[in-house]
Amino acid sequence: MKRTLTLAMVVLIGLAAAIALTLVLSGSDPSSGSPSGNSDGVISINPDKDAADAQPTLEYPSRLVTSGEVEIPQQLPDSLSGTSVPRGWDKTDANGELVPTPQLRQLFEHYLAALGEETLEQLIARIERALSILQEPARSQAINILGSYLDYKLELGELESAAGEVASMSPDAMASQLARIRALRRQWLDTETAQAFFALEEAVDQYQLAQLRIRADESLSAEAREQQLQEAEQALPAPVREARQRTRKFSEYEQVQQTLADDPQALQAWRVDAFGAEAAERLAQVEADQQAWGQRWQAYRQAKAELEKLGLAGPEREAAINRLRQQHFTGAEIYRAEALDSIQ
Repeated sequence: MKRTLTLAMVVLIGLAAAIALTLVLSGSDPSSGSPSGNSDGVISINPDKDAADAQPTLEYPSRLVTSGEVEIPQQLPDSLSGTSVPRGWDKTDANGELVPTPQLRQLFEHYLAALGEETLEQLIARIERALSILQEPARSQAINILGSYLDYKLELGELESAAGEVASMSPDAMASQLARIRALRRQWLDTETAQAFFALEEAVDQYQLAQLRIRADESLSAEAREQQLQEAEQALPAPVREARQRTRKFSEYEQVQQTLADDPQALQAWRVDAFGAEAAERLAQVEADQQAWGQRWQAYRQAKAELEKLGLAGPEREAAINRLRQQHFTGAEIYRAEALDSIQ
């Protein structure tokens, strides 16, 4: 089962490794380290050796938080251009205390995803600038969570590197690994924050682990295996369970589309039964729009092929193609056609 751990976890692993490479290796005395979240602490990679034989130590990335003035490029990294900053992360209670939410973690990851296009220090400064809209004490609390989260990600990378290939793990080994990751999260983050950040992810991981155990149990009959798989899915949080059910329904719909392609009325009746009248109407409209686009695109491509035979070049060719696009498309469709042309 190659994707037993969630995709979000895999992304975190890769980003943690990138953070480790970004940081400067220090030769400080390992005894000065602090595994309990001290923003200036370092951990020794090999703490059991004498100081003379010790490997270099990694400085925690939290040292870069509130480290001073950092020049932030005026232009966003390419990967962030045109994207929306997550909302709903700035939740506070009646006393002005920060309420940790999944959206706060999404805010961190939104900027950290651009690591490599900008330095870690610049991306942290971008996050701090976003957090500056908070009032105290929420702002300081969010900054502290950011530092702890970065340090967690660095240690997660170390843990995952030591564990080896996920796909080759047995169910028992995977269960142990998930338990270590869960403990690591609560080592660096308080219980409320860890729950807010990782509750859904951990629930999905446990479900996937249960799936692995059930499918590997040769003592189960086909009926018993299916029953246990359904029971495991029912233990998922409602949003995840509903998303899985919608995914299955749309997978079934793709098959029905092929079967009822020549019977539009029967297909629409199936849509209504499966998704409800309002959603079925929207779905039918989307598909009609897609079909109309496909027909216009094919007509445009044929006309463009004929145009190319004329041997036009340079500005004259570009002007002729632009006129052709305007004949077949309107509004944003023109830009879509231009984009498709550029990759074909």
